[in-house]
Amino acid sequence: MMLASNTLNLSRAQVMAIINLTPDSFYAQSRNLTTKEARCSVERAVADGATIVDLGGYSSRPGAQDVTVDEEWRRVRLGLEAVRSVDCGVVVSVDTFRSEIVRRAVCEFGDIVVNDISAGELDAQMIATVARLGLTYVAMHMRGVPETMQSMTHYESGVVCSVVDYFRKRAKQLEDAGVMPERIILDPGFGFAKSAEQNYELLTHLSALAELGYTTLAGVSRKSMIYRPLGITAEESLPGSLAFAWEALRGGARIIRVHDVAPTRQLVDLFNHYNG
Repeated sequence: MMLASNTLNLSRAQVMAIINLTPDSFYAQSRNLTTKEARCSVERAVADGATIVDLGGYSSRPGAQDVTVDEEWRRVRLGLEAVRSVDCGVVVSVDTFRSEIVRRAVCEFGDIVVNDISAGELDAQMIATVARLGLTYVAMHMRGVPETMQSMTHYESGVVCSVVDYFRKRAKQLEDAGVMPERIILDPGFGFAKSAEQNYELLTHLSALAELGYTTLAGVSRKSMIYRPLGITAEESLPGSLAFAWEALRGGARIIRVHDVAPTRQLVDLFNHYNG
């Protein structure tokens, strides 16, 4: 049995559930190391109102260590098997920057959304692979690699202009390569090669990215930009995460990527209701 068709309905804001399949993700409670754990997390996410589940087998937290393609695939495959066993019709996203993972996933499981933290910068074959397979593609802004990105936070023209200019050029490259514009999703990459102050500036001016005309995704859930200024831990940062999610929606985000589906689903439903 193949996965359900990954056609996203973005007429209203959607909730993407983070399903980490790594032993070192920054938020320990999000880790799923067995098929049973992954299946339970997928079932709970869907029951709580997620319309997209995002499976990640490679931790992208600052300072994260590299893993082999085969080890990443073992983890991702575990997650894909879990989704397939639940048979819930949810849209499935795979969080990877490696085109080989994308090829293996589509070959064995069918259509997926690709969520690439590097916007194709770390694998020269990624964009061509996505275009050839006709997949929806999330391109995130980042500099360097997870081990080095936090040393690359200087933006000559300011972080907002730099990110918007980057995506204006990158989106054109994606379209020129054959990726349909309606299948391009842009993620400003909160916390990736950005200081806390730059993250706040990006959030304040997120509408500048949405004005490019592509779907915008925001991932702010339980990140250090929320809990460090408050002197708390990631485990204590749900209220701040919800506040930042609301601001992202006000800035034009149509997908909110989160650890906590149920409260975010309520927030998104209220936002959709408030905005008609």
